[in-house]
Amino acid sequence: MRLRNRVKRNEKPLIIIKVYKMSELTTKTTLHRRLCCFVDWIAPDPEKVDEIAERADRIRKLITQNAAEDGIIVVDTPKSGSFPKKTGLRRHYRGNSEVDGLDVDIPIVVNPKDDDGDTIEELLGKFEKYGEKSYPGQVKKTKSSIKITFDDNTSFDVVPMLATGKKDEQIIIRKDGERLRTSVQKHNEFVKGRTRKSNEVAGRVKFNECIRLNKWWKEFQADDSYYLGYDSLTDTDNTPPSILIDLLCAFAYDKLGVEKTYAETLAKWCNYLAHIVRNKKPVYFTDYYSTPALPTGTTWVVLDPVNSENNIVKTWGSTKVNELADWFEKARDSWQRIIHFDEDGDDVDCLDELVELFGTPFKNHCDKED
Repeated sequence: MRLRNRVKRNEKPLIIIKVYKMSELTTKTTLHRRLCCFVDWIAPDPEKVDEIAERADRIRKLITQNAAEDGIIVVDTPKSGSFPKKTGLRRHYRGNSEVDGLDVDIPIVVNPKDDDGDTIEELLGKFEKYGEKSYPGQVKKTKSSIKITFDDNTSFDVVPMLATGKKDEQIIIRKDGERLRTSVQKHNEFVKGRTRKSNEVAGRVKFNECIRLNKWWKEFQADDSYYLGYDSLTDTDNTPPSILIDLLCAFAYDKLGVEKTYAETLAKWCNYLAHIVRNKKPVYFTDYYSTPALPTGTTWVVLDPVNSENNIVKTWGSTKVNELADWFEKARDSWQRIIHFDEDGDDVDCLDELVELFGTPFKNHCDKED
């Protein structure tokens, strides 16, 4: 029986730092080939991308028309979310292994005053009405968006925003009335810029593809999670949001970059992030602002890179943070075993460990590139 090396809750973990030899982790191994095949497969199905884009365009058009009829002036509908950043996942519902990919964000930026010159104080209620007009019975109001879900379970999040004096800055009015300054354009560039930089490194590994792998990994870790899973009793999704995965990957990338293989890259990233999360080290970036004054009174700080006043995890208590640390520690140890098995030519145990990380779909989609 193989040693699983699991860390018990509340037990102080040992931070393991291993120096990987580049000669050991070559791009010619079965491990690297498998991961290359899998990262290609988990990307959105190319046959579905055009269909999704057409649906999004139709939703954008209908909601804009409905808003205009109500005196709301739409000034911009920028592309947002995982599609422009190329970090999206395919949808997978087979074999009791569910990944709810293909969700699409549709930002709709409106003038802060309607065509009568009155200041707009609320958006979600208005856009819920616009959505119901074109898609009756398919609309649900969320914290910051209007979710439109189709019969095939494909969802589109319409995110209404107020325009500001800057083309690359918007204001979200949340369900509770909170106003949040954001920037669709800067969020896109935050990821795309790092992907371009990683493209300059020799080898296959790209920043956005590492985000994809970690987002897929998150889905399968959440299945067995106590605090960071889906609560069916309250219909509450407590899984870490995609933006948190984006930011943690960026934090690791900024510190460590990418290597020639996925295994080496993710082993180093997970080791680093296990230490960051377990010790509740603050996570922030200086792409669009200088070193911020960190907020107090919260368990952990992960700042929105375009708004230093927005702590992504401000509502998280120690139980959630510690469970996320458990995830990264388990992944760190698993990647070390995976690399060890690969070096020893033990393909069976290596594959078993990869399935532990990425679920049963891995073994069915790692043998050949589509």
